[in-house]
Amino acid sequence: MLVRDAMSTVILTVGPAHTLRQAAALMSARRVGAAVVLDPDAGGIGILTERDILNSVGLGQNPDTERTHAHTTTDVVFAAPTWTLEQAAGAMAHGGFRHLVVLDRGEVAGIVSVRDIIRCWAPAREPAPAL
Repeated sequence: MLVRDAMSTVILTVGPAHTLRQAAALMSARRVGAAVVLDPDAGGIGILTERDILNSVGLGQNPDTERTHAHTTTDVVFAAPTWTLEQAAGAMAHGGFRHLVVLDRGEVAGIVSVRDIIRCWAPAREPAPAL
């Protein structure tokens, strides 16, 4: 199975000037653990994850004043839609992260997460037997 079969094509994007609270609210509303940060001034595409927000709050920083650009990962590992899920899982395990931005011909095509991969690999759940 390929990344294109597992990835989400509906992508949450935020700008570099969004506050962490705004980004967290959008991520929570969409029930996603990462947002793509589009920042043409800083080189293009980055990713902000729930872990980035958690780390900031844990340091005592104010989510109402902290901006996404200060917490965005910019040395992003990108996946291709033609990667196998094994390749994606390997990249995640090697890099210690749970999301990959998927690029197709230089454009953001989706995001694939560990959860997406597990859904593809796990057998369909059967209803629990009646007691």
